[in-house]
Amino acid sequence: MTLLDVRDLRVTYPGGAAAVRGVDLSLEAGHKLGVAGESGSGKSTLALALLRLLPAGTRVTGEVLLDSEDVLTMRWGRVRAVRWAGASIVFQGAMHSLNPVHRVGDQIAEPILLHRKESGAAARRRTGELLEHVGLPAARAAAYPHELSGGQRQRVMIAMALACDPRLIVADEPTTALDVMIQAQVLRLIERLVAEQDLGLIMISHDLSVLADTCDRLAVMYAGRVVEEGPARTVHKHARHPYGQALSAAFPRIGDPASRYAPRGLPGDPPDPAALPGGCAFHPRCPVALAGCAEDDPALREAAPGHRAACVHVTPPVPPLPGPAAPAAGETRSGT
Repeated sequence: MTLLDVRDLRVTYPGGAAAVRGVDLSLEAGHKLGVAGESGSGKSTLALALLRLLPAGTRVTGEVLLDSEDVLTMRWGRVRAVRWAGASIVFQGAMHSLNPVHRVGDQIAEPILLHRKESGAAARRRTGELLEHVGLPAARAAAYPHELSGGQRQRVMIAMALACDPRLIVADEPTTALDVMIQAQVLRLIERLVAEQDLGLIMISHDLSVLADTCDRLAVMYAGRVVEEGPARTVHKHARHPYGQALSAAFPRIGDPASRYAPRGLPGDPPDPAALPGGCAFHPRCPVALAGCAEDDPALREAAPGHRAACVHVTPPVPPLPGPAAPAAGETRSGT
């Protein structure tokens, strides 16, 4: 059964900036979806829109169906409950997301007290269990955020996201500013929790290699649109949209000396969401743009089974010609 179904989601900020433009995504429990793109592509806005965390005055249309219930049309009290028991979010930058003047244990216990209506003693027990579940001693509940390392603070954020047993976790750049070793530990922790608790995970990052190593499927966003979507490793290694190819080429690859010494970048800057170019938004920076790309904004089209890209250069695979019908039981095929 589909856990999350996003249909034609559009987000426009006051002033006319179209941050998300017609995004369609789906996710099943126990599966991991990565969302990639450079700064300004709409990734974090998408994450906030899923849980109705955008500022007042933002125009949001479409559907966000969580367990078949539309988050965008829920009453406010229901939204508050769904944010923790149905879905929770791990924000980027744990140091800035945790309150510096409260102990981390109190911050983990707060949603337990508010949403599970448990006693203080039960909330403290649950807090200790959550900290141990993410690889920290229960005694660390008495620490303040500044007394923890970056990796420990990120684990606290994950423990907080798990406090009310949600079915969906949205992780927005969960490894930002962490060194490579700690980053790997956090990613393995997230993978283990998803497998053990049958959670759905949406992980947002600019790093395709991280997403390809962690997620089942990958969606690449540019200028508010999903321009490529498919199996994570396929999109990473065999991207069909020029932007997906550019993202992949921007990172050195182990075993590829050429990429190590000369990672390729893209000329120009991402477009202004309030003044998007006509046609395909990527065409001013695209190395293979055609004349019609300034007018035509193609929809996602099949590049391979389960792999779609929104580019005029993508030709859907030709289905095989039907072969001769197999003989029915008891029949033999004559050569005449």
